[in-house]
Amino acid sequence: MKKIFPVILNIVVVLVGYGSAIAQNDTTHPLTPVQSRVLPSPLPSPPFPGSEWDGAPLIGLPNDETYYPLQKALGLDHNKSQIRFYGWVDVGGNISSSKHSNAPTSYDLVPNSVELDQVILRLEREPNTVQTTHADWGFLFDNIYGTDYRYTIAKGIFSNQLLLHNNLYGYDPAQFYALLYVPGVAQGMLLKLGRFISPSDIEAQWAPDNYLYSHSIMFTVDPYTFTGAQATIRLSEYFQFEVGANAGNDVAPWSNSANLNGMVMARWVSKNNNNSLYGGIPSIGRGYYTNEHDNLQMVVGTWGHKFNKNIHMMTELYYMWQRNAPVGGTVINGPPEPYFMGTGMGAIVPGVSSAVGLVNYFQVLLSPKNYLSIRNDFLNDPQGNRTGFATAYTSHTIGFIHHFNDLVALRPEVRYETAYANGITPYDNGTKKDQYTFAADIFVRF
Repeated sequence: MKKIFPVILNIVVVLVGYGSAIAQNDTTHPLTPVQSRVLPSPLPSPPFPGSEWDGAPLIGLPNDETYYPLQKALGLDHNKSQIRFYGWVDVGGNISSSKHSNAPTSYDLVPNSVELDQVILRLEREPNTVQTTHADWGFLFDNIYGTDYRYTIAKGIFSNQLLLHNNLYGYDPAQFYALLYVPGVAQGMLLKLGRFISPSDIEAQWAPDNYLYSHSIMFTVDPYTFTGAQATIRLSEYFQFEVGANAGNDVAPWSNSANLNGMVMARWVSKNNNNSLYGGIPSIGRGYYTNEHDNLQMVVGTWGHKFNKNIHMMTELYYMWQRNAPVGGTVINGPPEPYFMGTGMGAIVPGVSSAVGLVNYFQVLLSPKNYLSIRNDFLNDPQGNRTGFATAYTSHTIGFIHHFNDLVALRPEVRYETAYANGITPYDNGTKKDQYTFAADIFVRF
């Protein structure tokens, strides 16, 4: 796998160079996209985190032309390069029935405290996939600092902060990839090469992209990022699919834990765009746990349904597995800390360790700036590979989301979660069977 990195680096350089040449030679390239090639968006955004059903790259969707305060202040909005840079700050806190740790709950990790969850700085250029006359290029580079780095970090990319030191705060270049749009393949093909967020999830790593502040238990334990290549091919406005290869979940290709995995995903929407299906195999390979790191194999599907203009829901189901893996999965060798005591290698479970997850989000639009979100989720971790405890879990969350304006939003919520196996107490460092939390965060775009 160490030979993969130079190849990927060389291809990225070629793609960016080729794209730059296209931009310089194409005097007709529009600064604003023409009419959309996708169906009318099913959801209003804001207040919802997105106007489309899922996180799949959607070919034919007009580029986001929003320029945020930082870029405007520097006088670089509406620049000819079409490069945008912006970000956000997310601060959250909670009141919890636990005293030391909210784990296995993720992101909202430290109980009865206020933390800097994430500061994101993003640099990007989106290729114009609405037009069909010429190739176009783009890229994205995400930088995160805060407690949430613990969930995006990949072995081999500044990972000692977590895997060797168990630091609460850290930095992660969570996404860095090049894009090349080729209109002549079917109704358009978008090539992505680098490190990117794994498909497919209702929930998102980034605060403004998530329905609620906290995350479901099942989202906590699935893959976060892949490093590799992915091709998205559009067949019609109703159907597109993705194929690709990566080095495994949350691991760099040059790491000694890298494994070659394939990906096949498909997206379908109904003619009225009131229903959407997106799913497939995000990661499939040999599936053997390698050098203290997970090598998760996964089958996943999401369904979006719009009841009317004010009510919609999203449902996700997955099955995940790997072979000869320990209790607790990827090893953090750093010193145990009150916020996370589960360090060191767990007992190896011979054969297949599996997990099943199910989550449903039910949203009610209250006004152009407010909505109510109800989440119910289930995770069965029978061998304890994903959470460190062999049990099934459920969690139930109700949240109210208020946008003060296009830049600032507040998200309070209440949550209850519990484990079901007799005698198993996964919460508060293995001392409690269940957990109550009241939490809230506020994010500010810049």
